[in-house]
Amino acid sequence: MDNRTINMPTRQKQKLKKFGSLLGRIFGVFVVLAVLLALTLNWITDYIWMDSLGFQSVYMTIFTSKIMLGVTGFLIFFLLMYVTLASVRRTYISFFDRERLPAILLNKKWSRLILIGISALVGLFGSSIVQGIGWELWLKFLNHSSFGISDPHFDMDISFYMFVLPFINFALNTLLGLGVFLLLIELGFYSVFSMYRESRFAQLHMGVTLGVIGLLLAAVHVLEPYATLLTNQVNIFQTSVVHGLSYTDKLINNPASYVLAGVAVLGAVWMIIAMIRGRLHSMLLPVVAYVALVIIAQGASVIVQNYVVSPNEFSKESPYLEKNLEYTRAAYDLDTIEEREHPGNQSLDESMVENNQLTINNVRINDARPILDIYNQLQTFRTYYQFNDIDVDRYVIDDTYQQVFLGARELNTTDLPSQAKTWVNENLRYTHGYGVAMSDVNKITSQGQPEYMLKNVPSQGVIDITRPQIYFGEENYQNVIVNSGIDEFDYPSGDENKSTRYEADSGIPLSGLNRLIFSLDAGSFRMFVSNQLNEESQLLDTRNIMDRVERIAPFLQYDEDPYIFVREDGSLSWLIDAYLTAERYPYSEPFNGEINYIRNSVKVAVDAYTGEVDFYAVNQEDPLLQTYQKMFPDMFTEEIPADVQSHFRYPVDLFKVQASIYGTYHMTNLEVFYNREDKWEFPTEKYFNEDIQMEPYYITMKLPENDTEEFVLMMPYTPRNRQNMIAWMGVRNDGENYGETIVYRFPKQRNIYGPQQIENRINQDSNISQQLNLWSQGGSEVIRGNLLAIPFEDTVLYAEPIYIESSNETSLPEVKQIILAYGDHIVMEPTFDKALEKMLVLVDPEVEEGEEEDEAGQDGENAEELLQSEEILKEVSDLFNQYQQALSNGNWEEAGTIMEEIEARLREAQ
Repeated sequence: MDNRTINMPTRQKQKLKKFGSLLGRIFGVFVVLAVLLALTLNWITDYIWMDSLGFQSVYMTIFTSKIMLGVTGFLIFFLLMYVTLASVRRTYISFFDRERLPAILLNKKWSRLILIGISALVGLFGSSIVQGIGWELWLKFLNHSSFGISDPHFDMDISFYMFVLPFINFALNTLLGLGVFLLLIELGFYSVFSMYRESRFAQLHMGVTLGVIGLLLAAVHVLEPYATLLTNQVNIFQTSVVHGLSYTDKLINNPASYVLAGVAVLGAVWMIIAMIRGRLHSMLLPVVAYVALVIIAQGASVIVQNYVVSPNEFSKESPYLEKNLEYTRAAYDLDTIEEREHPGNQSLDESMVENNQLTINNVRINDARPILDIYNQLQTFRTYYQFNDIDVDRYVIDDTYQQVFLGARELNTTDLPSQAKTWVNENLRYTHGYGVAMSDVNKITSQGQPEYMLKNVPSQGVIDITRPQIYFGEENYQNVIVNSGIDEFDYPSGDENKSTRYEADSGIPLSGLNRLIFSLDAGSFRMFVSNQLNEESQLLDTRNIMDRVERIAPFLQYDEDPYIFVREDGSLSWLIDAYLTAERYPYSEPFNGEINYIRNSVKVAVDAYTGEVDFYAVNQEDPLLQTYQKMFPDMFTEEIPADVQSHFRYPVDLFKVQASIYGTYHMTNLEVFYNREDKWEFPTEKYFNEDIQMEPYYITMKLPENDTEEFVLMMPYTPRNRQNMIAWMGVRNDGENYGETIVYRFPKQRNIYGPQQIENRINQDSNISQQLNLWSQGGSEVIRGNLLAIPFEDTVLYAEPIYIESSNETSLPEVKQIILAYGDHIVMEPTFDKALEKMLVLVDPEVEEGEEEDEAGQDGENAEELLQSEEILKEVSDLFNQYQQALSNGNWEEAGTIMEEIEARLREAQ
């Protein structure tokens, strides 16, 4: 009995001890799992997301490259750091008496653990650098394609500079930086009690490090001459007129690099020998010699540039300027541009108008910025709908080629009433926008509003939209869940809302572990426990199309203006232009920082409903694209559907870069090019009452040598510091001619009015300026739209819309007048057709003036129309204020009634 009393507490203690140990182990396992999950959660979700889109091979290629380089970088940094610290420890133990050293340094086990810990931290730092920066350089190095073009100096293929040299430089600079870091550590440790003077081990250790640094520095210098082909910097103070190898580079800088490479090697050997022999003072000699040579080389470069090159710069730099001109044109794809002469005749007549009727019918008399305001006021219907952008495109409608404005009606849940901002509404119910609005670029109503070709919800118009839901677009969408227990809001219909269910299977299934993983990723406990989710529920992740494509392919550069289009089956898709850029094309002048090579070799299509992404290879001759195709063989699609290709647009941003570079590099005469005697610039225009640089614009036109109209992106040129038009550049967008660029030069011996000259003449026209001032004084704002130069056949016509906008906050801008300018004549009329008829009376003797109405009668009619327009505008504006007030109060039925009244009033006005 007594034994039991004594032994029971002991047994209980043992059981408690075992139980506590088990709990500790379980807790430790959970902690480890939690840490691993936190570290790998993004990797897991990214893989699942990429796999759902069919790009798992892209993800795995990048991921495995990063892992491989990360491990390599870790091992290199870890091992070199560990060897360095272990050598320092060994030197300390052999140099000092054991009594003078801390115990932890003498304890082999603990000191090793400390060295491993410090080395591991350095290794992690090195790993992040190597894999973060090096993965793309490494893949390009392994998979690069040849350009088939060699530089004229070293006879190396362009691919060497773009793919091979960057990786070698990265490896050398990383190792050199690590070597200097380790040398500083050694200096710090061996400075204690001047160990570097007395310890043989310390001297040998630092000597080896110095030798490696010297070899790496020599390798850097050996590669420096190749870099002279990539810059115009000849020394730290001066630049050359040549982008690429220059006279000073060849005479001074390149030989100096080789000399410095030799000095670096000899200096490293000298320092090692001096350290071994204990002649520490002589170690400074190679350092002094190296620095002195650097200064001498820079000084020689300055002297040659100032006193040899500058006095006779053109003569000295001519051979290099020629290469600069040739390779820059090739880098920006300017060497294929065809130049033609344009007579700039004053030959406009009635027969020319009849022969170019499709061009006339597609002259853009509306601007995207006012159109965007109008769409957002008249085609949204609910506060949670929004048009982010209006794009220009072309469609064949009723067998007629038409240029149109098009905008997507997207969902913006931030504008939902506060009481409607629930988790269910924002994540399950309000999931998508609805449909598009489309209007003719050339037609307006009697109230100056766009004439819609597609409008309302559901869409009504000239094209059948079979799948109008927009789940993926330009809005900053949050992730949503479809096919839940809640039906999705589709579109408003009178007093009720229509609902829908998601019919695609392109989302991430929220079944099994996926639900837990993505709930953790979103930090949403509600998502994990909600009984409204089921086995059929799907997560639509990354719905902003720009974020979507950048997440898939972060190595491409994307145009900032995606545009929506209607496919043949009535579904909606987005097109995004992707650019392939590089920074190391020899002799090429950079346009943005150091980028000096650009191609639009990839077009990206994103389905607005399913979110499916296709990367179309549109320029398979581009070596940079070929390199990416080798890197990611399953990523790019070479077969392009006809209904997608028919909506390809040449990107404005690329065109601006090329047109800007061509403004200088069109000069093929070296002396003219050197002096920039014939530099072309972008013209200015008056837009929204401000003088701005003209933007390229799309136009439907018939090129002078062709018989059919086509979609062309164009830009006029003016000479530097002049305002007359000297030329215009156009790039074709349709069919097999896509990307063909043509420049039309005007005669230099006579003046062809440029855009700013036309703007100035409009300002100076007494009748026009008087009428514009009257409208301004009447409380309305007069807005000058985009001025368009419209070339057809052998002449050029200018057109500019004039908008009137009331001072009311909810007013709608109206196209009130159209100004046409041709030669010395300027007319302003309420419509384009009337303005053109009046212009023909002035320029074509065969058009009789009797066909036009009496000027006084016309002015009276204009005044009467304007008065009626102002009254209707005020009435519509008041109704719209009531509509917004009803929406803000949540009175949906009243708001719908007011909107119907607004539409009825506008129909009556037409």
